[in-house]
Amino acid sequence: MTNIISALFITFSSLVFSCMLLVTPAQALEQAAKPLGMSDIKDDAPDRHIVVPGDTLWGIAAKFLKEPYRWPEIWRLNQEQIKSPHRIYPGQVVILDKSGEQPQLKLGKQVKAEPRIYVDEDKREIPSIPQQAIKPFLSEPLVVDAGVLDSAPRIIGSQEERVNIGAGTQAYVTGIDAFNALATRSSLPKPKLWHIYRQGQALIDPDKALPDDPDKKEMLGYEAVFLGSARVVRDGEPATIDVVSSRLEISRGDRLLPADTPDIINYAPHAPSKDFRGRVISVYGGVGVGGNYSIVTLSRGKKNGLEIGHVLAIYRAGELLNIRHEGEKESYQIPDERYGFLFVFRVFDRVSYALVMDVTRPVTVYDVVRAP
Repeated sequence: MTNIISALFITFSSLVFSCMLLVTPAQALEQAAKPLGMSDIKDDAPDRHIVVPGDTLWGIAAKFLKEPYRWPEIWRLNQEQIKSPHRIYPGQVVILDKSGEQPQLKLGKQVKAEPRIYVDEDKREIPSIPQQAIKPFLSEPLVVDAGVLDSAPRIIGSQEERVNIGAGTQAYVTGIDAFNALATRSSLPKPKLWHIYRQGQALIDPDKALPDDPDKKEMLGYEAVFLGSARVVRDGEPATIDVVSSRLEISRGDRLLPADTPDIINYAPHAPSKDFRGRVISVYGGVGVGGNYSIVTLSRGKKNGLEIGHVLAIYRAGELLNIRHEGEKESYQIPDERYGFLFVFRVFDRVSYALVMDVTRPVTVYDVVRAP
């Protein structure tokens, strides 16, 4: 009897292992895209939630759903509505409707507020994620190709020949007149505000080797370190700038680029339609690890199909485990372990920035990101 049970166990294990091998990433994504059901609702989900200032779409979804990134499904949003989701304001009531085959969130009647001092923020629709966590990163961090900063306007000196330049001081910049002339020929407006940068670390894709040198990895660009902002107070060669703000010390040789207009993050959190694999290639600020609401740089961007609002799962990459058992060498690939989510809020061609959400362990460089 023992031999029969052992044989059956071996046969069953082989079948399970074969089935696991047959499940491709695309099939796994398709399985994860099954219609939302009651099993996806949290056991302690409320029947309704009154929206208050400070709420976010992600936070409200997390009250009802085990996986908040499925927000568009519980609201029954189509692909176009994802980019312009329901406008939800403080005082409105979010109701969980369980009457149909699939659960759904709906807006009920607005709650009458108690008499109080009028606050303008109460009239603003709630954002997808905490805006205060990403506001400084919507326009300040920059990813540039090699050589871009080398051709940008350059600080050549300052008043009283200061080595370090801070807010409230003036500096002299070469190249602004040439930049403005080029902008005029291209029918572009003359920049009103400039950001000051210094070239930072090279962003390397740990998964892609160069075709002509397999020992070297592909460079995705350089991270430009934001130092401060400035306005031109006198044109010329050199031009004179007022340093409006400074986050880090500014010095001779630092470069200026026109300030970007921040993107408004009003996309509904949603998963990519196709699976892919990327990596965390840096935790912003030069720290080794990150946690909830940290900013991370990813090794994938627009060319890989990423867009603002995409939610990615983050995994600790499984290692190759080599052991010896009864004198024999054995190798096992430890599977990747999912431990949280990322919300993509700024996208470049080959690199993206994302906000860390709901992680259960520290985020480290080279952790894996995929469609959830």
